[in-house]
Amino acid sequence: MAWRSSGKTHAELINNLFNNGVITNQRVRNAMLAVDRSFFSPKNPYDDSPQYIGSSVTISAPHMHAYALEVLSDKLVDGARVLDIGSGSGYLTACMAAMVGDSGKVIGVEHIEDLVKKSVESINKWNENVLSSEKIKIILGDGREGSSENGPYDAIHVGAAASDIPQALIEQLAVNGRMVLPVGPAGGSQEFIQIDKFDKNKISTKNLMGVMYVPLTDKKKQLNK
Repeated sequence: MAWRSSGKTHAELINNLFNNGVITNQRVRNAMLAVDRSFFSPKNPYDDSPQYIGSSVTISAPHMHAYALEVLSDKLVDGARVLDIGSGSGYLTACMAAMVGDSGKVIGVEHIEDLVKKSVESINKWNENVLSSEKIKIILGDGREGSSENGPYDAIHVGAAASDIPQALIEQLAVNGRMVLPVGPAGGSQEFIQIDKFDKNKISTKNLMGVMYVPLTDKKKQLNK
């Protein structure tokens, strides 16, 4: 039903996602309602489809953002520390910040400087306090390496497909933490995977569904330079 969830307004989009069963958690619904996509997607913000935002990158379809938040929802609680790899537009980063309360912190890692700049501007338009208070912090860097200095993380989201699960991200996941990421070759068969960490050396993996994401790669390859 996700493809039927587009709306004429932000509220209509999110409520359609809820009414169609894509969103089932009220906290996820409230967070997505609180963050208007028009600040982050200059074109067709209320269409339930990916939209191009520059630098060979799209903002994911709203139903995929909703799905990621649903899977991570019991980790996105007050005081949680969160890592968003390939933060892109900053929309999902902002939604996660809306779920972790005033004492929580969300780190976005993006390796395209122009997208870092745009996302910071978009987040400021939505709520300038979250950046000034460092509740949200956007870092220019290689997402495959994470951000160990700000970890460990209760929840990690990866917004691009890795050929293999990055070991650095597993190491930065807190005990009892959860990570969701697409895994698979560029243009090939990919799976959206949930990883739960039970202790330092024990994790479980669960295949959630087939997906199609851009590859988690370096800046040069992404920009075809």
